[in-house]
Amino acid sequence: MNSRQDLLDTIGAHPQLSGILEHVRGLMGDDAAHDLNHTLRVARWTLTIAGDAVAPRLSIAAALLHDAINIPKNSPQRALASTLCAEHARGLLPEHGFVGDEIALIADAIRDHSFSRGATPTTTLGKALQDADRLEALGAIGLMRTLAVGARMGAQFFHPEDPWADARDYDDTGYSVDHFFTKLLKIPETMLTEVGRAEGRRRAALMVEFLRQLGDEILTQLPEERLP
Repeated sequence: MNSRQDLLDTIGAHPQLSGILEHVRGLMGDDAAHDLNHTLRVARWTLTIAGDAVAPRLSIAAALLHDAINIPKNSPQRALASTLCAEHARGLLPEHGFVGDEIALIADAIRDHSFSRGATPTTTLGKALQDADRLEALGAIGLMRTLAVGARMGAQFFHPEDPWADARDYDDTGYSVDHFFTKLLKIPETMLTEVGRAEGRRRAALMVEFLRQLGDEILTQLPEERLP
C-alpha cells in the first residue's frame, strides 16, 4: 500500500469497508491527533506490518474502528477506550458483512491495542494494529500529535527553568517535552514486530534530533545520558 489514495481505492472497492469508513467519518471530532487521517495512517501501517498473514479487509476494518470511541487522554475513563471501541466494532461489523471469527479477531485486536489497557496482543492482527498505532506517537507525526494533545490539555511546551527535569520529577501532563522521556522514546522497544521496531527506531531518532535542536535554541543542552 504505497499511498493514502491506494488505501482509499482499496476501501472503495470493498462495500464492506467503504460503509465502515463513512461510519467512522461521521464519528470524528475536532481532535487533530485522533482524526480520520490518523485512522487511515494506522490502516496503511497495519496492512504493511501484517502483510499476507492477515486478509487485508480485516486489517483495514480493525484500523478504521480502533479509535471509534475517542476518550480524552486526561479522562479517568481513558483505560476503557479500547474496550468501548471493541464493543462498538462487535455491534457494527455484522451490519457490514463480517461474521463470526472475523468479528472476534477484529474486536480482540482493537481491545488489546492501546497503551492505556496495557495488554499484549497474541494474534498477528493484534500485534500489527498495536505497532501501527504506536508508530503514530513517533517521528514527525508524533511530534505534532504530542504538541496538539498537550495544547488540548493545557500543557506548556517545557518547564521554563528546568526543561530537562534535572531538579524535579517529570510531569508530562504539565510539560509536553517531559512526555518524550516518560513514554515516547521508550516506544520502539515495546514494538512486537520486526517491521514495527525498525520503523519505530527510525522515527525516534528524529525526535532525539528535535530535542537536541531544542536544547541549542533554549541554551540548555539535552542531557544525552537521559536518552534510552
